[in-house]
Amino acid sequence: MTVEDIALQMTPGIGVKGAVHLLECFGTAERIFAATEDELIGQAELRPEPARQILRRAGFAAAEKEIRHCRKHDIKAIASTDPDYPALLREIPDYPHVIYVKGDPQALAARSLTVVGTRDMTSYGLNMCNKLVCRLAERVPHLTIVSGLAFGIDIAAHRAALVSGIPTVSVLPCALPGIVPAQHTAVARDMLDHGGALLTELHSQTRQNGTAYLARNRIIAALGAGCVIVESPDGGGSLITARFADEYDRTVMAVPGRATDRSSSGTNHLIRNRKAQLVLSAEDIIVEMGWDLETEPAILRVTPEPQALTREETSLLECFRTSDPLSVDTLRELSGLDPGALAALLLGLELAGAVRQLPGNRYMKL
Repeated sequence: MTVEDIALQMTPGIGVKGAVHLLECFGTAERIFAATEDELIGQAELRPEPARQILRRAGFAAAEKEIRHCRKHDIKAIASTDPDYPALLREIPDYPHVIYVKGDPQALAARSLTVVGTRDMTSYGLNMCNKLVCRLAERVPHLTIVSGLAFGIDIAAHRAALVSGIPTVSVLPCALPGIVPAQHTAVARDMLDHGGALLTELHSQTRQNGTAYLARNRIIAALGAGCVIVESPDGGGSLITARFADEYDRTVMAVPGRATDRSSSGTNHLIRNRKAQLVLSAEDIIVEMGWDLETEPAILRVTPEPQALTREETSLLECFRTSDPLSVDTLRELSGLDPGALAALLLGLELAGAVRQLPGNRYMKL
């Protein structure tokens, strides 16, 4: 990655598709900035004003600033011409030339599966998400789960991957080191601690105008060799991810629900309209992806040993006097902990297999 790579991204008038077009014409960002006006306008058919911005090297001051920002926050900028750039992402026609990553870039090179769904997750959706991810972790070697860190199915998929001991990657709709939503910062940190990664195409000088979510969904779809929609109503954001996945020739799969359940109407319609393959189990996903034909043995991963609880975690667990779920507010009252400490301990208990998060920000002792 060079300063020219970031400068290309930050040159006025050169968007995502413009950068892709120029790279197809010249090969590298360095060659783009070394080109003459005749080459930019004549050969690349660029409009005069963007060509002049390139010739003036208008994006270089901002690019230098961005490099300093990345060094300060331990963020790795990866260009599409770098070996660490995800191969699947490079396949799509509107790939971002530069992505910003915290964590292990190797997680982006693993066998990957996108798991997304509704924010208004039901207990059925949560159970199916947990069962699918945990069973896949046992059966599929070198697996990474990709999602968007959003409320509902997304965060459930990340948590299930963490509990199962496999890496998980989140694509964020904001610049790093920010986390959206902020309530999931503890999970994001745990993802980084366990071999996962956080990824965004947005640099720190991006103006947030609420349009990043749609663009983010295309990256979520592209990073997975397949895409599983666990639970979604009609018109849900996960259906947009499914559409992108279909356009990118990914295997699209959906978990069915009851015909009367609004939370499953979107997934049911995907299946009915033959836009997604019906899957009921991890084994169905393995068959759809062709992973059962791999020469590498499928059952390589063992379930992690239960983690020993800390004194603080044990004390919090004692607040669960029955098998009834408890809300976060109730746990805060019973434990006397502040919200940040409580969230950290609950995550530790969840990773240890001692509690499970339920819809409505409630927790149940296992």
